[in-house]
Amino acid sequence: MRGRRVLNRLRRWARGRELHVFYHRDFRLPLPGIAAQVGIEPRRADLVAWYLLEERIVLKDRFHEPSVLPYEALALVHTPAYLESLNDPRIIARILGVDRDHIPVDEVLRTMRLGCGATVEAARFAVANPRCAAFNLLGGFHHAEPDKGGGLCIFNDIAVAIALLREQGFGGTIAVLDLDAHPSDGMSACLRSAADVWMASISAADWGELPGVWEITLPSGTGDEVYLETVESVLDKMPEPALAFVIAGGDVLAADRMGGLGLTLAGARKRDLLVARALASVPSVWLPGGGYHPDAWRVLAGSAMAVELGSYTPIARRAQPLAARFAYLSRHMDSDDLGGEQWFTEADLADALGGMTQDLGRLLGYYTLEGIEAALSHFGILPQLRRLGYSKFKLSLHQDDPGERIQVHGRAAGSDHLLIELVVERHTLDAEPILYVHWLTMRNPLAAAVKDRPLLPGQEYPGLGMAQEAGALLIRMAKRLEMSGVGFRTGHFHVAYAARKLARFVDPSVQGQFLALVETLETVPLAEATAAVAENRLLLNGEPFVWDPLPIVTWLIPRPDDREAVHAAHATSVFEIVPA
Repeated sequence: MRGRRVLNRLRRWARGRELHVFYHRDFRLPLPGIAAQVGIEPRRADLVAWYLLEERIVLKDRFHEPSVLPYEALALVHTPAYLESLNDPRIIARILGVDRDHIPVDEVLRTMRLGCGATVEAARFAVANPRCAAFNLLGGFHHAEPDKGGGLCIFNDIAVAIALLREQGFGGTIAVLDLDAHPSDGMSACLRSAADVWMASISAADWGELPGVWEITLPSGTGDEVYLETVESVLDKMPEPALAFVIAGGDVLAADRMGGLGLTLAGARKRDLLVARALASVPSVWLPGGGYHPDAWRVLAGSAMAVELGSYTPIARRAQPLAARFAYLSRHMDSDDLGGEQWFTEADLADALGGMTQDLGRLLGYYTLEGIEAALSHFGILPQLRRLGYSKFKLSLHQDDPGERIQVHGRAAGSDHLLIELVVERHTLDAEPILYVHWLTMRNPLAAAVKDRPLLPGQEYPGLGMAQEAGALLIRMAKRLEMSGVGFRTGHFHVAYAARKLARFVDPSVQGQFLALVETLETVPLAEATAAVAENRLLLNGEPFVWDPLPIVTWLIPRPDDREAVHAAHATSVFEIVPA
């Protein structure tokens, strides 16, 4: 890793052009169901920011925290009636493609206004620092029109930025190069009559004539070669701008849920390198646009690498920005904050935590309640819960049989709600000490289950959308307690499925069988797949298959190589789904 960081430093020095990143931790939308319903990774901006920092691709002092854009600025483009209508959660639900069971309107709009503020600030920065490029990790909302939003775009950040620049006297030609996989309908509606604005779009859909936009429509599955030739032809005909906006869409990848132009990750990087070279002497603002594929964050991080380093180097498949970020935060959290002295009496603590009965022992003999609360805050769990509408958190710790139980309650709508419940113990598995999780639930009681999004088996309420954070925290706990891994009870298929990239079954034959099951169910929605397994509606090699809730383990130490045994079991396990 150190070698890569040194190479990145040399590349930055050789290019002589700095990339400045505009990012806020509240770029993450407070909508836990959006990943399942829309396919977008709500952590995309976070993952990219963490990766750029961890790899020293962009230095910390080149990160800028934007401010919320005032409504007066949004009103330069959007109508008063439309802005007023955004108080209705049904309008926001329609634009974002999510259920309207629970939408924290103020927080959702705050996220979008932060993204718009970042685009405005990035544009001003680029104009004032022409030898630099600006990168906003949330923006490119090209579907929003003056009187309506759509396609996950509530406001049109680029149109607002251009209106503000013009209002402040900027008179040069502005280019908008839209490389998202969908047409620039909102850009056309907002800027079709704007003077000295050149717009081009390469997309995979024909939405009819878009005045003011040079629209090039390519067939779905076009692939790298033809797409890159098209990009080169557009760049050749682009006028020399005084400022350029680039929507470097992440939805161009093959198998993207909504785009599907058929590009590889290498092709997306080559696209960005072509554009970066063409704009080498032009103040530019880069924006992510859409992306509905697990690798969309890699496209966005790759765009930054193209602009900052001119690099073709792919992002390693093993890269895990969230785990790396939690490891960094853990290193910078003092052990005394987690397991230090208890400074309160039982009466003091019960009063401070709302009168709940407390067992003043330590979780696993180490973590105090104050330490757990500090960790949940430090790692971003409590701030995200606040954005979802909860406050006045109460923590309790009790002995369980087996294990120890930690609960987190939060107050909302006049009531206390159980949000997180964890039952863990020290355990030995395959002769190794592990942190064993008997039970983990993360609940969002404010979000009612709806017909189009059924609950998974074992769920009473929809989840909080923070399972990845919970897994990363458990790994940090195991490392701090010098354990060899984290084990989970797999009561349902979806538990093993969610952990499949980091954890595995101890028995290689069971692991191979599980991989075959995942392949069989990969085209089935997760709720339906879990229901099919729970209802015993699968055959394994012609015989009824019954799910065995065996533990899976994330090992933190080297393990014997059993890939041949896993492969053999995988190859000989044939599953069939029995119709309901």
